[in-house]
Amino acid sequence: MFFHFLDFILIFFLFFVRFSSDEVSSQNQVKASVQRKIRQSIADEYPGLEPVLDDLLPKKSPLIVVKCQNHLNLVVVNNVPLFFNIRDGPYMPTLRLLHQYPNIMKKLQVDRGAIKFVLSGANIMCPGLTSPGGALDDEVDAETPVAIMAEGKQHALAIGFTKMSAKDIKTINKGIGVDNMHYLNDGLWKMERLD
Repeated sequence: MFFHFLDFILIFFLFFVRFSSDEVSSQNQVKASVQRKIRQSIADEYPGLEPVLDDLLPKKSPLIVVKCQNHLNLVVVNNVPLFFNIRDGPYMPTLRLLHQYPNIMKKLQVDRGAIKFVLSGANIMCPGLTSPGGALDDEVDAETPVAIMAEGKQHALAIGFTKMSAKDIKTINKGIGVDNMHYLNDGLWKMERLD
């Protein structure tokens, strides 16, 4: 895989919980060939975005890749962070973008008891997904970006990266099922614009 899960979690915790402009190493407008590659990668990962991809990532607007410490990259258009990745891993939408286009990612749902833990940055444990109130999409494979929904709530509260398939989460039913990458009120959520 592109990165080691523990490195990924540590980097995201350090970056998103305590983000400041000091974390930015560089901001570069990418050339057209790199922009096409990023667009294609996002289109492949999120086919539901295809109809609006030209609006989100316009070919005429500059696409900025903000490189941050610890190999974290943000894709920024018109000073708005739209996607992020780490160490050339898959691009994931920000929660703000996911709230605008809620059906672009596969979804898993945690029960009410897990909500406060997810909102504090904790990873999603298998029992929180398999208990009453939790829900799994059996088509979700391991190492897949997913939207984390909450029982009784309309919008996603986090974006995660599965450590095992939904079928394995259901069968094993213990340990971490999904790494929590980005959640409501973390540093990336608070960074509406990057000026």
